[in-house]
Amino acid sequence: MSPDEIKAALGSGLLSFPVTPFDAKGEFNPRPYAQHLEWLSQYPAKVLFAAGGTGEFFSLSPDEIPKIVAQAKASAGTIPIVAGCGYGTRMAIEIAQAAEGAGADGILLLPHYLIEAGQEGLYAHVKAVCDSVRIGVMVYNRDNAILQAATVERLAQSCPNLIGFKDGTGQIGLVREITARLGDRLTYLGGMPTAELFAEAYLGAGFTTYSSAVFNFVPQLACDFYRELRAGNVEHTSKILKSFFYPFMEIRDRGKGYAVSAIKAGVRIRGFEAGSVRSPLTDLKPDEVDELRALIEAHS
Repeated sequence: MSPDEIKAALGSGLLSFPVTPFDAKGEFNPRPYAQHLEWLSQYPAKVLFAAGGTGEFFSLSPDEIPKIVAQAKASAGTIPIVAGCGYGTRMAIEIAQAAEGAGADGILLLPHYLIEAGQEGLYAHVKAVCDSVRIGVMVYNRDNAILQAATVERLAQSCPNLIGFKDGTGQIGLVREITARLGDRLTYLGGMPTAELFAEAYLGAGFTTYSSAVFNFVPQLACDFYRELRAGNVEHTSKILKSFFYPFMEIRDRGKGYAVSAIKAGVRIRGFEAGSVRSPLTDLKPDEVDELRALIEAHS
């Protein structure tokens, strides 16, 4: 897809990040990944992100990422695939180019590794990745890679294939300044953990969509919430928040890294061989899995 085409797809509806399944030895397991994506492709998500944050990008080796992207392209039908990308600039360029070669329709540039950087360094980093590929790139604004509005505007002017801005900071003032200054130059994606909890606020800040992690295991519920949100049906979205998302948040917040571990547990509960998370993450405890199972069964 051209950068403009993936930009349009990103802004047209709900997005999601499939988990990356591992076998008993901790290696990427393509068969259940294909089965899971084939199941998800029956629901109206507009773009899927392979090897993204929920897909444990941070625990994957660079040579695994194009394999995951290629499998996603083969299994998701006509749904576009965006690949995770990150680390230092040189490694990020290698990952971006490998993902493009594997068929990725776009790149999501996650925060670089470990150290904080100033705006000039962040500008150089993002620009180098954009310049290294022909496909569309979106930046993930969070943690140690928080771009200020002037930097985003400068990047948008310098990088024609920068097509998206995803925010995981929760800084509504900052993101509203970005949407006000750049208008429709970019597509804006909500990227807070369990994004549905923040979706109304981000919609008011000019964001058109968000990535739903729970789409991995309750896709119909995720689609229903998105539809009612866009329709302005506050009564219905509040009902779903109270019955599902707040109880899910309570489980998710019990352990560090559970924002990923709980999603993978949900996929296993739905019958897919997702395997365990890789260290340094840890799986949910048995009683927490039982709680999550009861919540899923009540909403499936």
